[in-house]
Amino acid sequence: MRHELQVFDDTAALARAAAAYVLEQTQRMTSGASSFSFAVSGGKSPWMMLAELAKENVDWERTIIYQVDERVVLDGDDLRNLTHLREGLASTPVQIEAMDVDDSDLDAAADRYASILPARFNLVHLGLGPDGHCASLVPNDPVLEVTDRLVALSDLYQGTRRMTLTYPALARSDQLLWLVSGEDKQEALTKLLNGDTSIPAGNVEANASLIMADRAARGS
Repeated sequence: MRHELQVFDDTAALARAAAAYVLEQTQRMTSGASSFSFAVSGGKSPWMMLAELAKENVDWERTIIYQVDERVVLDGDDLRNLTHLREGLASTPVQIEAMDVDDSDLDAAADRYASILPARFNLVHLGLGPDGHCASLVPNDPVLEVTDRLVALSDLYQGTRRMTLTYPALARSDQLLWLVSGEDKQEALTKLLNGDTSIPAGNVEANASLIMADRAARGS
């Protein structure tokens, strides 16, 4: 798919620009009767973005935050994306739909989460790993082949299993927002921009895609 690219001097500038973009999207969608569905991945850049966004005049009561992925770790663990979502948005009344990775039956929990997903996401945030993964769609994992479920479980990756939106779920996005920062992302970002399907991120499809990157990630 085609990507629009915007490059910023550093991660702080990237986070501010991303927050401004999300604010614009929320205002466009909530100006009428609609709610705003926003799926968020983990990572340093989105937490910075959310901290900036929490200061803005967002119609939080008509905004619903979904999780793109979550590590199967204890509630409150620093590795858990939900921990940072709650911290970043603590000052807002936003509704967060959390993945239930505490359930003893994770497959059933994944099915339940799939059942509450919107027919379309207004916006989905994705990060990009040095290995080309996004969400928790990681190289050589069977989850990459899941086409009949919107939410699935990965095998062990960096020490934990993950619950993640699958490619069919990400394809429900009206707009993708990629935040990419750090010199270690240069190779993966180049592959993504070139449409290289050898990396998991290169197989994501959506109506539109905007990549916001810092200069370190772009190599310029």
